Amino acid sequence: MEPSSSNGKISSSNNNQMSNKRQQQQQQQQQSSGSDSNTGFEDERILLLVFRSVAFDPRVVSVAACVSRRIRAVARRVLWRELCVSRAPRMTSELALGAGGGVGGGGFHALAKLLLFCCGSGPGRGGIPGHLAPATRFSKTSGRSFLHRRCRGDLLYVSDPCEHEARGREADFDVGVYRGIFRGFMRSRTRASLVGRRAELESGRLRCPYCGARVWSMSAARLVPRSASRRLGSHGEKQLDYFVCVNGHLHGNCWLAHLSDDSSDCDDEKEEEEDVDSVCSMI
Repeated sequence: MEPSSSNGKISSSNNNQMSNKRQQQQQQQQQSSGSDSNTGFEDERILLLVFRSVAFDPRVVSVAACVSRRIRAVARRVLWRELCVSRAPRMTSELALGAGGGVGGGGFHALAKLLLFCCGSGPGRGGIPGHLAPATRFSKTSGRSFLHRRCRGDLLYVSDPCEHEARGREADFDVGVYRGIFRGFMRSRTRASLVGRRAELESGRLRCPYCGARVWSMSAARLVPRSASRRLGSHGEKQLDYFVCVNGHLHGNCWLAHLSDDSSDCDDEKEEEEDVDSVCSMI
């Protein structure tokens, strides 16, 4: 009786192993069939061709990133970077030099937003809502005007102000909204000065509109040079303030005197500037 009992146990064990193998094979077949059906759609090269055909329209990329986690991952890894390169190749290349191939905190998604999006202003400056900017020019020359004399070795791109009509008591002026980004902010002299002066990060709801990080007030840190007001053509030097987040994104606004349409920057600065056209007129 003992041998027959032993044989029964062996056969039962073999049956269990065979059934486990069948289940594993079925699961593998289901996974392979499911991945095969999505391979063409989720292949990065296919996605690149599709989005290149629409000039990396940020609205299309944003909607596609909401479809699935995989496409959202591809967007963060590839599509936002390609959008930045297509809009501002030289600027993107220079920023990447100081961040080991990346563009600092927030990544290319934050940079793409900064290139194309005017963040508007708070209630104290007209309550301008954020919007896609039709055309924006970023300049290293402008950026130097925003650097304290002790921080002139830093590289900072700053946009021309996006002008908005003011209302009420300040109807004689425009609201200028500008934005910018440091290269290699973690190793910059500006950050070292903020830390050395023990500047406090702003509390409350004020955050970077491009990456959501906390910000320093540059006026509170006494790091706003007079050249910034002159560069902007701002009305009232003491009213000028801008903020820099822990990832190196800059944003601010100011009062601007009405200018004629013929006003323009000097020709000798054109080599330092790069036009960044938003996708508002592109389908």
